[in-house]
Amino acid sequence: MLLLFTIAVLPALLLLVYMGWKDRQHPEPTSCLLKGLLFGVLSIIVSLSITSMFGDFGDPILDAFFNAAIPEEFAKLLMFWLLIRKNKHFNEPIDSIVYAVYVSLGFAAVENILYLVDEDDFFSTAFSRAIFSVPGHFCFAVCMGFCYGMARFGHKSKIIYYPMAFIGPVLLHGTYDALLMSLGDDDSWIIIILVWLVFCILMYRAAVKRIDKLKDVG
Repeated sequence: MLLLFTIAVLPALLLLVYMGWKDRQHPEPTSCLLKGLLFGVLSIIVSLSITSMFGDFGDPILDAFFNAAIPEEFAKLLMFWLLIRKNKHFNEPIDSIVYAVYVSLGFAAVENILYLVDEDDFFSTAFSRAIFSVPGHFCFAVCMGFCYGMARFGHKSKIIYYPMAFIGPVLLHGTYDALLMSLGDDDSWIIIILVWLVFCILMYRAAVKRIDKLKDVG
C-alpha cells in the first residue's frame, strides 16, 4: 500500500516541487498551499457527483467532455475560487497559476490513487498516468490560472478571460482525452507523448512570460 501511494503521488509531488522553485522569489505561505492541495482533494467529490449524472455515451468525444473535462474542470475551478476569493496573499498574477496548479495536482494525486488501487497492470498504468494524466492536469491548471490572473489583475478584457478560465481548460482537457481514447494499438501514442510534453513546456513558459508582464499593473 505504501508503494502504491508513493508511486501514485510522486508525479504530482515532482511538479509541485518545480512549481515551488518557479515561485521561489515570492513564495506563498505553506498553509495556503496545503489548503490548495486539500481543496483539490475535495474537488474529486464534486467531480464525481457531477459525473454520476451522466452515463457512458459510447463515443470518445462525448465521454471525454461530459465524463471528464467538464465535471473535473468545473470542480477544480470552483475549489480554486473558494481558495483565493478571501486570500490576502493572492496579490499578484503568478499567484493565480500557483494556486490553480496546487488545486489541480491535489485532484490528480487522489485520482491516481483511485485508478491504481485495483489495477492489475499496476506499473504500466502508473507509468502512462505519470506521463499523460498528471502533466495534463498541470497544463490545464496553467491555462485556468493564466486566464483568471489576466482577468483579475489585467484590468482589461475581463468579460473574455473570466469565462476562458473554465472554457480553456475544458477544451484542452476534452480534446486531449478524446485523442487518447481514440488511439489504436500502433505506435502513434509515442508521437502523442512527445507532442504533449513539448506542448506542456511551451504553454507553461508562454503563460508565465505573459502573466509576469502584468505584475506592474497588478
